[in-house]
Amino acid sequence: MLRKGLNTLYTVSGWFGAACIAAICLLVVCQVGLNAIDRISTLVTGTAIGLTIPSYADFTGFLLAASSFLALAYTLRQGAHIRVSLIYTHVPEGAQKVLEGWCFLFGAAVSIYFSWYTAQLTWESYSYHDLSPGMIAVPLWIPQSAMLTGLVVLSIALIDSFFSLLLEGTQRKREENV
Repeated sequence: MLRKGLNTLYTVSGWFGAACIAAICLLVVCQVGLNAIDRISTLVTGTAIGLTIPSYADFTGFLLAASSFLALAYTLRQGAHIRVSLIYTHVPEGAQKVLEGWCFLFGAAVSIYFSWYTAQLTWESYSYHDLSPGMIAVPLWIPQSAMLTGLVVLSIALIDSFFSLLLEGTQRKREENV
């Protein structure tokens, strides 16, 4: 039951990351369409209409950050992160597991630290009512919350991977345990 819940958490986080990428595509396509209409208006009437999505660059940046962080845990559990295996492949199998376990623990420690720091930053942004500098002022705690959520889920996934390595001998048992 716990395995199914964790896998669902990773999958939902990954889907939210994918939804952010889809939203970026939608924003960019809409802005390109508005630019095309503006260009046609300039050719036909000699003046541009001035169509634009206000702060679309800010929104796409926020969505990119959200998608990057929200997809981290899902990507880790799928075994799709880039791994530097120069040392890993040249050590005995027992040492490989120790090395991989150390990497999961170190990654979890770093991720937990960044989660804590991001939580403080998000709370500070919320407390001081920090706003983005764009045409549309967005409270910064909103995009920071997506980043914090992704970091917390990544921390959980790294700890999960460590215990999966200890108990099952590998962290890539996701598909078999769904």
